[in-house]
Amino acid sequence: MQRLPFTDEQSMFRESAREFFKREIRPHSERWREAGIVDREAFRKAGEAGLLLIWADEKYGGLGLPDFRYEQILIEENAWHGDPCFFSTLHSRLVAPYIDRFGTDEQKARLLPGFATGESILAIAMTEPDAGSDLAGMKSTARRDGDDWILSGQKTYISNGILSDVVIVAAKTDPNATHAMGLFLVERGMPGFERGRNLAKMGMKAQDTAELFFENVRIPADNVLGPPEGGFFMLMQGLAEERLIAAVGNVVGAQMAMHVTKDFVAQRKVFGKPLSKFQNTRFKLAELDAEIDIAQTYVDRAVQVHNEGQLTSEDAARIKLYSSELAGRTVDVCLQLHGGAGYMDEYPICRMYQDERINRILAGSSEIMKEIIARQILGR
Repeated sequence: MQRLPFTDEQSMFRESAREFFKREIRPHSERWREAGIVDREAFRKAGEAGLLLIWADEKYGGLGLPDFRYEQILIEENAWHGDPCFFSTLHSRLVAPYIDRFGTDEQKARLLPGFATGESILAIAMTEPDAGSDLAGMKSTARRDGDDWILSGQKTYISNGILSDVVIVAAKTDPNATHAMGLFLVERGMPGFERGRNLAKMGMKAQDTAELFFENVRIPADNVLGPPEGGFFMLMQGLAEERLIAAVGNVVGAQMAMHVTKDFVAQRKVFGKPLSKFQNTRFKLAELDAEIDIAQTYVDRAVQVHNEGQLTSEDAARIKLYSSELAGRTVDVCLQLHGGAGYMDEYPICRMYQDERINRILAGSSEIMKEIIARQILGR
């Protein structure tokens, strides 16, 4: 089905972004995978190309373009022509907006320009060893000490955990109140802030994921983001967009798996004829093609609704659930159609299968998405 239209300016932006990813990201993909981390220089080059914090005001180094379709374009083009492990969207559209929404004018002026140029890289730290989707189970704490706060605790599975220069850290500020938590801007080099190892993962090998440790880190008042008891509700405001970001990536990931599989089954011969001529192959891919087309239409509509400021947490949960489960089915079927070749690392479907698996977990697991949707249908 024909997609909802992008503007002429956005189409030109897509072409420019595509060339950037082809030139500056894809050639380094294999080396980054072996190293387990993306070069910092990739963020600086993206900043030079005007691809970071596009939504930010021009005085902070952005383009002043809040339309989510620009980020949608970047996610799609990076997947097709760059490397999904280059987590510029996490930096640009998932974490930085918290500072724009809840930061003071001083914090914005001090921090946003460096994020827009890529000189400073962002991460957000919520997940703990015993607290993932359930933020209320968080054990990290921050206690007031004069005008400062003393932060203690541990975070894990933090994307951009090694590269990050500024980490937004969630911590409880009142042990007697379940949802009383603050968001603290922890900067590289602060005494007591330590990084653990770059964690070995099933997939997304080039994306640095780390443990972070905070031992009595003194956080000045200037590094507290918003009200120190309002962090939970600030985080909730960003979840719908985070899940929309995930859904965009899920759909393009499914499309890529279909693309490489279509080519493979047309060339692979079984019993003297191409695999693409067998009914099982044709029906499997036809079913997936229809579902992916539905998902793309659904995502594009969700982007439109989000641009209008109307995307609800329940609708975001639906699109995240549907798209991630579809992406999972797609890579599984496509790998199966590759046969033994699909299990070999030299074939793209093998890595796609590994990389996709996290998508039913990150930004809220499928089980959490189902619970959010069920609460709207049936109540708590």
